[in-house]
Amino acid sequence: MMLPHGAVVAVADGEKLHLYRNAGDETDLKLQVIDAGHVGTANHGGGARHQSSSANPDASQSTEDGFAAGVADILNKQVLSHKASHLVVIAAPRTLGEMRKHYHKQMEHALIGEIAKDLTGRPLHDIEKALHGA
Repeated sequence: MMLPHGAVVAVADGEKLHLYRNAGDETDLKLQVIDAGHVGTANHGGGARHQSSSANPDASQSTEDGFAAGVADILNKQVLSHKASHLVVIAAPRTLGEMRKHYHKQMEHALIGEIAKDLTGRPLHDIEKALHGA
């Protein structure tokens, strides 16, 4: 995947978010850490889930879904405030699915790629390798 200079890369799972900006160019990827800020997890419109059953996820899953919605909110704000004009999301498959429910239309236009893979906690070179291979 070719990443333009300034593109933002979000790496997330249900508990962690790491943001990077490409300080290089399309042929020479140089990811630099940027501040992700606080990820809110409260009440993101996924519906109230109070009881655990096979039809309703447990509290842990509900918290992870709220975190995914909070990540999408941060990315939406990055795009809407013109801090990111190109965006790549790398996230655990379930987290990515939940995040998609909360994408703003403008964020969808800025999105140049998604990778459904959990790379949180992995070294930066693993993230760069995944981007090159996508």
